[in-house]
Amino acid sequence: MHISRSSSAGLEPMESENFDGAARRRDLGATEAPNCRALVVSFEPGARTHWHAHREGQLIYGLEGSGRVGVRSGETVEIGPGDLVHAPPGEEHWHGAAEDRGLTHLALSFGETDWFEAVE
Repeated sequence: MHISRSSSAGLEPMESENFDGAARRRDLGATEAPNCRALVVSFEPGARTHWHAHREGQLIYGLEGSGRVGVRSGETVEIGPGDLVHAPPGEEHWHGAAEDRGLTHLALSFGETDWFEAVE
């Protein structure tokens, strides 16, 4: 068993080259699951990631606020507390806050992340 105490993990700004707007993260560390990283991410209103894909997929669980998730096919859905989003391996997607409200989510990312261009 491995326990990561969230109180020992600091809140840090996200890398600005992969985000539009302000976002902060709390890195909860690697998990016992192979190639899995756990992050709590807080997006300011209107902030979002650039297009990206996780080689082994990603799970996003809404904790508070209101947000959006989009995929290359053009589909964009709203998410909120209690919503669970599964991005399958290699699916190019983005996620972030609603225009007028922030979003905090738990992200379980599997494998390496490939980053692409900003969302238009």
